[in-house]
Amino acid sequence: MARIIVVGGTGHVGSRVVEKLTAHGHDAVAASRRTGVDAYTGAGLTEALAGADVVVDTTQAPSYVPDEVREYFATSTANLVAAEQAAGVRHHVALTIVGTDRPQGIGYFHGKAEQERVVRESGVPYSLVHATQFFEFTPAIIGTAAHGDTVRVSSASIQPIAAEDVATAVARIAAGEHVGDVEIAGPEVLAIGDLVRRTLAAQGHGREVVTADDAPYFGARIEDRTLVAVDGAQIFGTRLEDWLAAQAA
Repeated sequence: MARIIVVGGTGHVGSRVVEKLTAHGHDAVAASRRTGVDAYTGAGLTEALAGADVVVDTTQAPSYVPDEVREYFATSTANLVAAEQAAGVRHHVALTIVGTDRPQGIGYFHGKAEQERVVRESGVPYSLVHATQFFEFTPAIIGTAAHGDTVRVSSASIQPIAAEDVATAVARIAAGEHVGDVEIAGPEVLAIGDLVRRTLAAQGHGREVVTADDAPYFGARIEDRTLVAVDGAQIFGTRLEDWLAAQAA
């Protein structure tokens, strides 16, 4: 069994990854600012990575300002891979996003693309797990698109995935050999408007949902399939109706 350090391991996805790896007998350790490890400053990295076989990066930038996101991921990832090289880590796994390599103007995506570049150029064997948008992001989509009682969203498509399924995918890949780039997604391609309408209805909200080609997605215009996985992606089973039922329960 491997010693696997999950950076960001006390977060929403990272904590689930630690649980799944531990359940399968791995020595999985959560590393985060809460445990004295800061990938951005480099504090605690040397000690945390000692003896590690695999490092999993599930960190999130603390800001959504484009330049700050890019700086965070460039610096934190460079610190991580340098510490991994010194420690003899044999596999770097990073959770990233579907769509970073497609036309879009989303600042956070551009920061994740910088993270991917640093990993690819590091020389450490890697797996970049590109996930479609989480179901758990739906409230944020609604919040950024709401104008009074109206929610105006892009007419583009989306292929949402549950955070639990993302954690399963990341844990499986961390426990195996490096695979390069892989995409993971939920089973349904939906219109963003449909996702929002069904979520609001399940929550008992009566807001009107309006769709338009030029409506922004987190401040940027996207194309129809920017947020949809490519052919050959790993598809997980949680559907929107399943996720909504779980939230209600």
